[in-house]
Amino acid sequence: MTSEQTKQVAAGGAHARDRKWWGLAVVALAQLMVMLDTTIINIALPSLQSDLGISDTNRHWVLTGYTLAFGGALLLGGRFADRLGRTRTFKVGLVGFALASLAGTLAQNTTEILAARVVQGLFAAVLSPSTLSILTTTFTKPADRAKAFGVFSGVMGAGTGLGMLVGGVLTDALDWRWCLAINIPMAVVALAGAFVMLPSMPGHREGGLDLAGALLESAGLVALVYGLNEVADHGWGSQRVLTFLGLAAVLLAAFVVVESKTRHPLLPLRVLANRNRVGAFVATGMTQFALLGMSLFITYQFQTVMGYSPLKSGIAFLPLVAATLISATQISARLMIKVPTGRLVVGGLVSTSAGVLLLTQLRPDSPYATNLLPASILMGFGIGLIMSPTTNISVTGIAPKDTGIVSAFRTTSQQIGGSLGIALGSSLAANAMTDYIAGHRGDVPAAQLARDAYVDGANHAAWGLGLVLLATAVVAGLLINIRPLRSGETPVEQRTTPAPDL
Repeated sequence: MTSEQTKQVAAGGAHARDRKWWGLAVVALAQLMVMLDTTIINIALPSLQSDLGISDTNRHWVLTGYTLAFGGALLLGGRFADRLGRTRTFKVGLVGFALASLAGTLAQNTTEILAARVVQGLFAAVLSPSTLSILTTTFTKPADRAKAFGVFSGVMGAGTGLGMLVGGVLTDALDWRWCLAINIPMAVVALAGAFVMLPSMPGHREGGLDLAGALLESAGLVALVYGLNEVADHGWGSQRVLTFLGLAAVLLAAFVVVESKTRHPLLPLRVLANRNRVGAFVATGMTQFALLGMSLFITYQFQTVMGYSPLKSGIAFLPLVAATLISATQISARLMIKVPTGRLVVGGLVSTSAGVLLLTQLRPDSPYATNLLPASILMGFGIGLIMSPTTNISVTGIAPKDTGIVSAFRTTSQQIGGSLGIALGSSLAANAMTDYIAGHRGDVPAAQLARDAYVDGANHAAWGLGLVLLATAVVAGLLINIRPLRSGETPVEQRTTPAPDL
């Protein structure tokens, strides 16, 4: 080979490496768009409700419609990614999500905005599993994969908190409709980048689609998430909640039976046979459990108790976002190839729990700098520490044809964990508020009583969520036993020896 040919080969390799990292930017942008929509509407909801004349009874459907559709269709979206090709479903998801967002910006009544949010959730379920699948098959070297997963996890972890900030800025400065319109330029940029930077990834078309499994899984998850969401309004013992949770148990049990017998299952049960992967799914779900469970109370503490505007509330969430990004991209990504994975995950869960438990000391007049700020930093640091290693564990040892469905199940665990966090936190807070008001009625003015009762409810919610996180740290420590992957070592999924099973 001549020197000129050598230069050309080297240039080609450098171009491929650059394209790979630009592809990460494209995928991260798309995932950020999906994560923003889980919370960006929260702060805008009062304005949206007033503008469209949505009743108090129906307003929660603006949020729940998205999460129900997203969580219920994820596994089917993951299987579509495996069968039709990740890049193709990635593009379809972007286009559909952008069009649904456009429909939401044009909504004139309750029906139109709810329909737009449901369709957004459906296309998010198509898009989201493709993102992690693309990264898994693109980044195979341990050091590169750690960096890529660090960036991806940082975006996922920070996206929820960033949604609060962006929602506050857009609602204060412009209009609630911009909270949906912002998705359109993001989707256009990501779509253009996908055509240029992402390689074509053919699907694996063998076997049927398992429609019976898809229907049982979707219906079961919808019933589960809906039942958990209804706890906040009706309590754990209500007939409504028990009916939906019981229905979810029956449908999901039937799903497991069908998957164990069908020749081409929607979710191969071998995916859940690995102890490390199960530990990663549990830790991932409980991370969202803490984040969504407490962010709701922190938001109301800022706006209702402390009198912050939507914009100031969003800015107050910035330390949590920054801590998550720094922890995921600069700390966790570097430690993944040096420190046993279980220690990283346990350390992250303990840090997140410490941040949540610090909020048990919250008072109506608590200074931001001495209570909410350190709690936010501890939570963000812990979340960033968890996300990268659990992302890596989730896809380690998985056959290429199953990466989409594993990515989907990982996101499903987040949806369920977030719903459970909101349900448990709201239930604990509601009971504590009722008891507080009953015990202090007449002692102080009504407005102050309501404020004090709310803060007391948030304290009780923090105790419950924090203790559950500590228990999760113990479970994760027992399940996850992967040692760090050294530079130059062959990844597990490329070896012939299978990973340890349960």
